[in-house]
Amino acid sequence: MSEAVRGAPKKERREFRNIHVLELSNYRLPLAGVVSILHRISGFLMFALLPVVLYLLQLSIQSEISFAYFQGIASHWFAKLVILALVWAYMQHFCAGVRHLIMDTHVGLDKDSARKSAATVLVISLIVTALVALKLFGVF
Repeated sequence: MSEAVRGAPKKERREFRNIHVLELSNYRLPLAGVVSILHRISGFLMFALLPVVLYLLQLSIQSEISFAYFQGIASHWFAKLVILALVWAYMQHFCAGVRHLIMDTHVGLDKDSARKSAATVLVISLIVTALVALKLFGVF
């Protein structure tokens, strides 16, 4: 028996991959995958903009003069876009985090409910961000 095992020539095993480099543009990521990637992007965005948030917080609580200076900075259109990006990042990260916590309790793990919860995360985060944008840019 040992001769049969030792004497048998080894076959070259083929390597199977799901995605080839050339086919990446044709690959359609599921909605749950998009939410997962956006969860990571929003976490990085909040981390990267943390010095800006801390600087604005320092300006707002230092004195009345610095608060007036903060209001001047915050009224600029670019600062409003940065604040809006932070609001989107926070809402996306928060909603996706709640979704992951619910999925950790083994609720909603099947494909259909995972797709619905991913769509819910996107809709809620975009609606809240749009409402904050309307308030931030003075619509109401």
